[in-house]
Amino acid sequence: MARTTGLARPTGAAPDTSAHDASAPDASTHDPSAHDASTPEASTPGADGSPAAPSVPGLSAAVADAVSRRVGDTLEGVFAAVAATAADTAALLAAAGYGGRRPVSADLAALRPGLHGRLADADRSAGPAGAELPGLVSGVGFVAAPGLLADVPSWLEWWQRGPDGAVRPLLLDLDPEHSAYSDYTHWDWYALPRETGRRAVAGPYVDYLCSDEYGLTLSAPVHVDGAFVGVAAADVYLRHFEAAVLPVLQELPVPARLVNARGRVAASTDPAHLAGSLVKGPDFAAVLAASAPVPPAVHRHGTLHLTPCGGAPLVLVTPRR
Repeated sequence: MARTTGLARPTGAAPDTSAHDASAPDASTHDPSAHDASTPEASTPGADGSPAAPSVPGLSAAVADAVSRRVGDTLEGVFAAVAATAADTAALLAAAGYGGRRPVSADLAALRPGLHGRLADADRSAGPAGAELPGLVSGVGFVAAPGLLADVPSWLEWWQRGPDGAVRPLLLDLDPEHSAYSDYTHWDWYALPRETGRRAVAGPYVDYLCSDEYGLTLSAPVHVDGAFVGVAAADVYLRHFEAAVLPVLQELPVPARLVNARGRVAASTDPAHLAGSLVKGPDFAAVLAASAPVPPAVHRHGTLHLTPCGGAPLVLVTPRR
């Protein structure tokens, strides 16, 4: 995340040719009847009244929905840390502005006890069947909108857990005259919450700057008096995320993958679509927007079922037939 060189694009990412059918009349349409496909051989009629397409043997929409919700639940603990950081930051900035002054970077030091506590609380997590897994949160903090603070052009109040478990600050040179990382506003973990007003999952991408780890960043916007002031975010190592969600995906009788709003694969049991590859065809952002804040519903695109993962901004992609 803030340890980043930008969103590294994995090479060799193949388009999802099975999903890319611009002429399909039901592309990216909501499929309310898909929830009724509760038997292995159940059929779902097309949104345009076309003949029904058979569902995947052994996979019902109810099963896909249950798996997607479990994936979403896995991320809720991380988003809880993000939400707590956002709330603390908004309160702190609002209080700093009561005297009519602009906040400064030193004001954000008051966030540190909460950030340290969130990293400590996330040290371990429960995995499938009660197995203990490494905690998902590896870094957490607030990234200020450029120009928010009076003493610096940009700022990251960011803390992370090192390989030895010690909590350390991330120290970055954000001087625009010397640093290639001074403008972070175009990266997905910042741009998506700013543009949509909703939380986001960015990546996976490579953390060249700090850990050389493949990871995800979960983020949410921070507002004060209705104005966007930056994002609260948390980092998750991809290997820890996969340890938590791949056993759940493997319960499905078909290949499956988790895709973010930009079409980036976050985890997969499909050898044709590895983590980090880019899926082309469906408008995943539109699927997620259409499903919030209502409960998840199955959408269709060509030969694919697209199931939002509860409140988490990921889509479970499985074949229709």
